[in-house]
Amino acid sequence: MNKEYRKAFNALKKMGCPVFIHTDAPTRFDISAEESNSDEWASFYNGDYQSGWIFGVNPKVNEVLSKHGLFAEWMNPAHLRVYEI
Repeated sequence: MNKEYRKAFNALKKMGCPVFIHTDAPTRFDISAEESNSDEWASFYNGDYQSGWIFGVNPKVNEVLSKHGLFAEWMNPAHLRVYEI
């Protein structure tokens, strides 16, 4: 993982966001939507109904990611993958 990915990963982890490194993309990281507190951070089905959420992603997550030139995109309903803008 490059420096910006690592900074964002650590910031989100510190906030309690369920981040992990997936084996098929070790240079990036993912955000789980299956952990017990995942709906606090991302929700594939219900996220757009929550104020300020964009495509099911908590604005706090988007704020951290954009600060580091990153964004999240749904891979499937179980997790988001983080990419460079």
